[in-house]
Amino acid sequence: MEFQITKKAKNVAFGLMGVGLLLTIIGAAIAAGDHHFFTRFMASALISGFFFFAIGLGALFFLALKYATETGWYAAVKRVIEAVAGFLPVGMAILGVVLLVITIADGAHIYSWMDPEVQAHDEVVRHKAAYLNPVFFWIRTIAYFTTYFLFWRGFKRRSLEEDKVGGTELHFKNYKRGALFLVFFAVFSSTSAWDWIMSIDVHWFSTLFGWYTFAGMWCSTMVVLVLTTLYLKKLGHLEKVNDSHIHDLGKWTFATSFLWSYMWFSQFMLIWYANIGEEVIYFQTRIAHFKFLYFGMFIINFAFPMLILMSRDAKRNAGILTAVGLTILAGHWLDVYIMVSAGAMGQNANIGALEIGMALLMAGVFIFVILRNLSKAPLTPVNHPFLDESNHHEI
Repeated sequence: MEFQITKKAKNVAFGLMGVGLLLTIIGAAIAAGDHHFFTRFMASALISGFFFFAIGLGALFFLALKYATETGWYAAVKRVIEAVAGFLPVGMAILGVVLLVITIADGAHIYSWMDPEVQAHDEVVRHKAAYLNPVFFWIRTIAYFTTYFLFWRGFKRRSLEEDKVGGTELHFKNYKRGALFLVFFAVFSSTSAWDWIMSIDVHWFSTLFGWYTFAGMWCSTMVVLVLTTLYLKKLGHLEKVNDSHIHDLGKWTFATSFLWSYMWFSQFMLIWYANIGEEVIYFQTRIAHFKFLYFGMFIINFAFPMLILMSRDAKRNAGILTAVGLTILAGHWLDVYIMVSAGAMGQNANIGALEIGMALLMAGVFIFVILRNLSKAPLTPVNHPFLDESNHHEI
């Protein structure tokens, strides 16, 4: 059965866009007289642009991982993963425009190292200038976008072609390309996090930051995959997807929540305990001005899934997975908000109509693009070599 976007789904997506746009306009009007308005506006765009782009990228990573490991159970939900990964071109366009505007504005007080005045007077920035300069920044950004786009397009083309020709030749091409993508991703996932997020706090660095950002991205992606699969099942699609498939997606959500929590604690504990001034300032700033959000976000993203998703039954319950998933998504959006806003604006940052509106606007675009992607191909891959194994998946 082919998927068609329902009127209700369109209304939800366009409704989110409309409410988000209205709140963004209201928030912009309220904050327009603020000296920090432009920085706040661009920081909000960067937060939500990066957050939803990262979910699309996480889906591409998960797809490549399943190809490279020749996993069998996932074949029944493969098109869901591809639909979420299909947000990448849109996400790259949005994030690219945001980064371009910030660059033209000499960093917009977000990337202080882009400001010629800071470059001239800040010794730390001068020492990092060989890496942190606008030209090299954009060379790397274009390299990231180009690599991700080419791999995404290749996986999509071969997946659709496999529906027509069958056999195993295309599968083994995807197997090899999946392994190759993971090599690029192992480097780019960290360096892009350094470039787009960590360099906001230009005097600070963490060797765990790339992995920490990746863990948050992966967990958010798994939540979206669970929610999308449950939505399609509710509409009567994905007949071969059973409780065991849902359980596996739930386990991935549970596991990646622990992965993120481990990275959060490892980064925080080591730096806080060592108490070296130039390192600990990163957390002092966030605790001083965002204490409730910072530790609340950790509780949401760690304790909440740990306590609720521990049991087998919980990972198979659509209502529990939906409630926990939406809460985790909000928690990881807060994580990105704190990473960006605390570094860009410090004590002047706050969550208002502008930030919420931007997030809802991007969420509406994200949902609509995924729904459109789902309608462009059969929801079940026709000739995937592991489809029969997936159809009989039981745990």
